[in-house]
Amino acid sequence: MESEFIKGRGSQLNVHNPFAKRQYVTEHPEGLDEALTGAPETTFFMETPKNIVSKSESPDLGLMHSINPYQGCEHGCSYCYARNSHNYWGFSSGLEFESKIIVKPKAPEMLERYLSTYQGEVVPILLSGNTDCYQPAEKKFKITRRLLQIFYQYRYPVSIITKNSLILRDLDLLEKLASKNLIQVFISITSLNEEVRRKMEPRTATAQKKLAVIEKLSGAKVPVGIMNAPVIPGLTDHEMPQILKETASQGALTAGYALVRLNGTIASLFKDWIFKVFPDRAEKVLAQIAACHDGKLNDSEWHRRQKGEGPLSNIIAQVFSTSKHRYFKGRIMPTQDKSLFRRGGNYQLF
Repeated sequence: MESEFIKGRGSQLNVHNPFAKRQYVTEHPEGLDEALTGAPETTFFMETPKNIVSKSESPDLGLMHSINPYQGCEHGCSYCYARNSHNYWGFSSGLEFESKIIVKPKAPEMLERYLSTYQGEVVPILLSGNTDCYQPAEKKFKITRRLLQIFYQYRYPVSIITKNSLILRDLDLLEKLASKNLIQVFISITSLNEEVRRKMEPRTATAQKKLAVIEKLSGAKVPVGIMNAPVIPGLTDHEMPQILKETASQGALTAGYALVRLNGTIASLFKDWIFKVFPDRAEKVLAQIAACHDGKLNDSEWHRRQKGEGPLSNIIAQVFSTSKHRYFKGRIMPTQDKSLFRRGGNYQLF
């Protein structure tokens, strides 16, 4: 099974897009002009959406505003819930999600237009709510860096969640935002086991690099927390205490977690992946994921989808609570300042 694994990619096939009228099948492979799977080259598609700030009032997340400079993600995490969103662009949530990347080069200009006329409640904007704003494409396009410059210019609060060490390239801007109490950064860590990390999220930073990022940000007085997400029962859940211990020792101020959920086509992609990579524990992992989500791999139930329910999810919640109390006691992530926003781009004297 290991020999069938496509190195450098999390998903190992292209599943059918449910919005597509036609579907490629392999019942008669002798009739195929080319293989349907293999290691694809990454291609980029330029897009200018009508709006750049997405607004959500999800019962799980509350009022949230976000910007996604990219759709699709080169990180290739096998479990990624955002894969389903690629179907709306006409692509598969499998290999195409991590190899066909939608780029929004005009995002900074659109953000500036948005902030220059915005008169509503100041709600911190998250980079990114769907795909990682510091995925490898950012090294080339530098959209996130330009967005941060706009946030600082308008003194508007921003949050970042990433699993890429590329964020340190923009440390100068992060320090400026932190000096005005406008920034929160969260580093996503799923596993400290490099073999698991490399196969599960192949193009992310290593665990050691993520720990180094936390240390560097903390040392620069940039508020940084961590998300132990997703927690995968039977594969990574046992690492939770060590992850919280290691990240706290590097200066993280807070921690959160979320259980894995395999919605839509992600279930078939993840099943294919885990049977190829960890066949000895695949059945156990899938059974434990289902045990946390009412016996199903797919879970869209509000509130339950993030933390699960049942005996196993309760144990995971207790382990997290105990570990956080032990390693993060007395630490506080500072609240972002919403009073500095320069409405209309104007400087405020008082």
